[in-house]
Amino acid sequence: MVPTRPSPTPAARGRLALLLHQARYDTLASMRNPRARFFTFIFPILLLVVFSSVFGHGSSTVIDGTRVPLSRYYVGGIIALSIITASFAGLVITITAAREAGVLKRRRSTPVPAAILIGAQALATLATAAITCVLLLLVARIAYGIGFPIGALGAIACTTVVGTMTFACVGFAVAGLIGSPDAAQPIVQATTLPLYFFSGVFIPVANLPTTLHDLAEIFPVEHLAAALHLATVRSSFTAALAPQDLLVLAVWAIAAGVFAARRFSWLPVAVSG
Repeated sequence: MVPTRPSPTPAARGRLALLLHQARYDTLASMRNPRARFFTFIFPILLLVVFSSVFGHGSSTVIDGTRVPLSRYYVGGIIALSIITASFAGLVITITAAREAGVLKRRRSTPVPAAILIGAQALATLATAAITCVLLLLVARIAYGIGFPIGALGAIACTTVVGTMTFACVGFAVAGLIGSPDAAQPIVQATTLPLYFFSGVFIPVANLPTTLHDLAEIFPVEHLAAALHLATVRSSFTAALAPQDLLVLAVWAIAAGVFAARRFSWLPVAVSG
């Protein structure tokens, strides 16, 4: 018999193969966590069902001059929430816990480059956000008959990618400021929950006071929600895309990425401090 050669390792196949291998590992690790599965996949679906069932019938709001039922409005809002949950909240809690437990230190000591480890985590976050987005769109179509043309779906996909990368950068930046895993969850809730209420996620922007809306425009949550809301009421890709909101998200991503690069630590706070 001719001896078979062992399959080359991902590292031997090049950096791209190693990046994809590490991203697959991070994605599976996240999905095997029951708590992460609930808050990332099940919780947004429950919110969509609750808001659409309770407030969606007979009520409407205006998006970009178009009056739409609240059941359609909440599709964009809950997708925004799911993206933030998967990227920002998930990363802050995961990275803080892994750093303080010494996991990041051990992973950094391996031959895998730091850029591969961080890039793989970002790709895993994007995969998780994309899966959640698809699930929410399926629930909206099957349960409430809310469908979207191809152009609108393309705009939603682009917004999901930009939004996920933005909040992943913000997540890396905020994780560098948190010194205890016990503080991660409260900080995530304190920074996101108020923004959900006056950024157009839970309450239509048309119903908000001007002052609150002006305040919301400073933060990226409002721009992510606004871009997704626009995509739910327009048919063509160009009309459904919100370049101004995406530009604001990109600026937030760059600023947070630069800050995270300066503050990010592979060592527990007790060691690095």
